[in-house]
Amino acid sequence: MQTFDLEQLRTFVAVVEAGSLTAAAPQVFLSQSAVSEQMRKLEERAGQSLLTRSKAGVAPTAAGSRLLEHARRLLALAEEALRDLRGETLQGELRLAVTDYYRPGELARLLGRLGERYPQVRLHVSVMKSGAIEAGYAQGQFDLGLSMRIGGQGDPAAPRVPALRRESLAWMGATGLRVARGEPLRLLVLPDTCSLHQFTIKLLKQRRVPFIVAHVASGVAGLQSALAAGLGVACLNESSLCEGVTRLPPPHGLPALPSVGFHFLPPRRGEPEFVARARELLASHLV
Repeated sequence: MQTFDLEQLRTFVAVVEAGSLTAAAPQVFLSQSAVSEQMRKLEERAGQSLLTRSKAGVAPTAAGSRLLEHARRLLALAEEALRDLRGETLQGELRLAVTDYYRPGELARLLGRLGERYPQVRLHVSVMKSGAIEAGYAQGQFDLGLSMRIGGQGDPAAPRVPALRRESLAWMGATGLRVARGEPLRLLVLPDTCSLHQFTIKLLKQRRVPFIVAHVASGVAGLQSALAAGLGVACLNESSLCEGVTRLPPPHGLPALPSVGFHFLPPRRGEPEFVARARELLASHLV
């Protein structure tokens, strides 16, 4: 039975995260031609195209995105097996802050599996808004912070870190809901301290779309319930789709939306080795 080559998968992950074969080459200690050859062999093994190439760089195809998740898990398992055989275990106390938008339907299960896999890690998890996570992380309240950044937004001077996961934003409402033309949009949002709230309000005002804030929920779960109940429309990331909630079908007349990226906040200077290892392991499991 044919299987994937781990080194080819490692190179594939590096290429996707770096955005080009040239940028990935030094990360995997290969020449650009060797990286290109590995990607050719990997696509042969997969039996389909995994990358789209353009002047701007490379991006995974639909098949490539599926393989990317498998690749990260396989590489993490290989590293975990090596650490286990060498007697290296991950243990200690870790303070983790995660944005409320990160895979809301699956986050509890993901964290539960992490607890089972690393029982010697005392994991303290806070689910918060990205702004609060970044502020708390800067003050040393958390060891690791996973925040959401909206494409084209944020401080351009902030350190650039690879996205752990990317998702599209979408206008969502209850199944069967239609936006009534000529009437103000009934907008559902989180509190105004939320960056997605601020982005949505600004976008609608810029495009002169009339709206009223019909409901303010305290968290994504409350927003999902309000959407399913048909109280209005919200701008949310794709993993927030749930039973009774769907993307608004076109033509809905609302502005196009960018994507969002979920990032671990960059390491602090002098970060303990335990935290660095925990970031690496969590990144491989939280994709």
